Amino acid sequence: MERTMQLSQRAMNYPASGIRKMFDLAIQYPDAVKLTVGEPNFDTPAYIKEAAKKAIDEGQTHYAPNAGMFELRQAIAEKYHHYWDGYTMDHVMISVGAMEGLTLSMMLLLDPGDEILVPDPCFPNYFGQACLAGATAVPVPTYEAYDYRIQAADIERAITPRTKALLLNSPCNPTGAVLTKEDILAIAEVVKKHDLWVLSDEPYDSIIYDGVEPFSIAQLPEVRDRVFVLNSFSKSYAMTGWRVGYLLAPEASYVKKMAQLQEGIASCVSTFSQVAAAEALKRTDCVDQMVADYTRRRDILVDGLNAIPGITCKKPAGSFYAFPNIKAFGKTSQAFAEELLEHAGVVVIPGSAFGDMGEGYLRLVFANSDENLKEAVRRIGAYVAKAYPDLK
Repeated sequence: MERTMQLSQRAMNYPASGIRKMFDLAIQYPDAVKLTVGEPNFDTPAYIKEAAKKAIDEGQTHYAPNAGMFELRQAIAEKYHHYWDGYTMDHVMISVGAMEGLTLSMMLLLDPGDEILVPDPCFPNYFGQACLAGATAVPVPTYEAYDYRIQAADIERAITPRTKALLLNSPCNPTGAVLTKEDILAIAEVVKKHDLWVLSDEPYDSIIYDGVEPFSIAQLPEVRDRVFVLNSFSKSYAMTGWRVGYLLAPEASYVKKMAQLQEGIASCVSTFSQVAAAEALKRTDCVDQMVADYTRRRDILVDGLNAIPGITCKKPAGSFYAFPNIKAFGKTSQAFAEELLEHAGVVVIPGSAFGDMGEGYLRLVFANSDENLKEAVRRIGAYVAKAYPDLK
């Protein structure tokens, strides 16, 4: 008798990616300009690659401690002394990208039935990570009127008896929003009042424009004991494929417990990658140059989009994403994104892939060449002029 295999409820309930849908459609259009991939278009700086090669040649190809190599953990702790000079190596854990750090944090803090609040729109993997922990990610609306910065009042309205944690992402994917100190101070009051854990996801903290100064909730002594900081080398040092991330916990005991979880999932991050990451932290000139290039590319894309009738786009304060408003076209984000793919030869992600509040918007990545960005703007402008001649 043939057996019918049944998948777990966790696997069945894991949310599908709206981003992947556009990737799959784009395969049919090999000449399209792709503004979809959320990673730097720069190569990893040479001095970082050389450190990895040297580590391999020296035989650093064996297991590392579950929590990460001491040298890297110490360097990260020192990097964050401007948040709190109490951070030590024991407060730091190295993870497989920031995503694994987020997953381990949720596994540490959340039980089945618990809720974690996330901004809407947001990086959609947050929903999947909560699902893996048996919890539920609950969206909190963010608004263009506030430059998409999540507001304390909206957070408080979303709290229920099951709410246990809050996830902050600043600078934000997909909107580029950067929370101000005033935003954070108001949010901290809600966190204290409702006794919430906070996961502060900060992988774009080095990619900031126009003199904006990001402020982390981990910098506030009154709530630091409940804040986990997540970050990675992927965006700042163009190391997406290296898969080196990290977290800072408010107490060393939390890192010990997450290291046990790490042992059962990935054991450790590759040793030579950690050596390279420690070397990366010794310099920031490469990061500064990338941000200078992103600034120019942001302006090419955003200024170009704002010159197209029907499209309005605020300049993001951080990240390398533009989040234009396309409500004037009277189409869903998915429908308009597919129009641009089919008729303009430009691949973008519909804002709805990032949550209900993303409907009426698109996400475009400006981590691309100047030439490709100019060509994308030209193609979109030509299509809109032809298909929507009445828009001014």
